[in-house]
Amino acid sequence: MDSVTKHAWDTTPLEQLSPLIARRLISTERQMMAHVLLSKGAVVPAHDHHNEQFTYILSGCLRFWIGEHADAPGDTYIDVKAGEVLVIPSLVRHRAEALEDTLDLDVFNPPRADWLDGSDAYLRTTK
Repeated sequence: MDSVTKHAWDTTPLEQLSPLIARRLISTERQMMAHVLLSKGAVVPAHDHHNEQFTYILSGCLRFWIGEHADAPGDTYIDVKAGEVLVIPSLVRHRAEALEDTLDLDVFNPPRADWLDGSDAYLRTTK
């Protein structure tokens, strides 16, 4: 029988990725959940991954550029505010910018191996 575990976000280690982005991770073999803290102006560069992603904004607002717009951000974007969820299918390119201090809850299936092993350089070199 699998064991049940309980976690508290405030005791989960905070990983500072850049001056404006930090996160906390909880992961199992088949799924991952992350609190991502983005200060106003933080940019998550254009990227894609095979993982399906739910981004639930707990507070603040993120602006997303999707698909071809991720690499050439302009006037075609989606603003996701507190209480809203953006569902990003597998292999869909996306970029985000924090319009204000933001806390989001990201859920991935399967877990992001690059987030677990620290090979997510695209995120660690952002402003």
